[in-house]
Amino acid sequence: MANKRYTDAATALEGVLFDGMTICAGGFGLCGIPERLIDAIAASGVKDLTIASNNAGIDGQGLGKLLRSRQVKKMISSYVGENKEFERQYLSGELEVEFCPQGTLAERCRAGGAGIPGFYTKTGVGTLVAEGKEVKSFDGQDYILERGIRADLSIIKGWKADESGNLIFRKTARNFNQPMATAGKICVAEVEEIVPIGSLDPDTIHLPGIYVKRMIVGAPYDKQIEFRTVRERVSA
Repeated sequence: MANKRYTDAATALEGVLFDGMTICAGGFGLCGIPERLIDAIAASGVKDLTIASNNAGIDGQGLGKLLRSRQVKKMISSYVGENKEFERQYLSGELEVEFCPQGTLAERCRAGGAGIPGFYTKTGVGTLVAEGKEVKSFDGQDYILERGIRADLSIIKGWKADESGNLIFRKTARNFNQPMATAGKICVAEVEEIVPIGSLDPDTIHLPGIYVKRMIVGAPYDKQIEFRTVRERVSA
């Protein structure tokens, strides 16, 4: 079995990055994002990236770091509402954006990973999302054709992995990391812990190791909170 474990993010991405590449990035908001790998991409200086991700992070966090350094040419995303730099670049014409409904984005990546080049969905029919896309009728209902997404690289964040790359996601982090992982020609994972083979219950594994080519331990992490909502303390 090939050794999939690398010492750090920069080493794990060595020989993989190139200008103009497409990257599928896992995560949901600031939850389950591959922070160390994003930092390494930022430090590499690679540019003209197309990134498929549920969101673009926030200013100075997550993929927001790559937007700030102007390394991203195009975002394929479903939710971008909290990133002011994203908004500024988009409105000024500096950033190309392909908005995609959240479930459709997950399915496009899952389909790409499964070798399915396209599928029909009712989501987006009659809206701006459908502009320029093929429309077909099934049982009297219109559906639009969406293309599967294939990327040069997938970067994901997991909770635990064994030495062969079998991986478990924790709670919300499972939402987009799993389909993003399968959509890339190469998948690089950062995890909180790597355990010996046989330590993980096979029934709990979310991503088989066959998909993971390289991995690092990224811990420790600081838990980032996108919105902090508190209530006033009630006086006794």
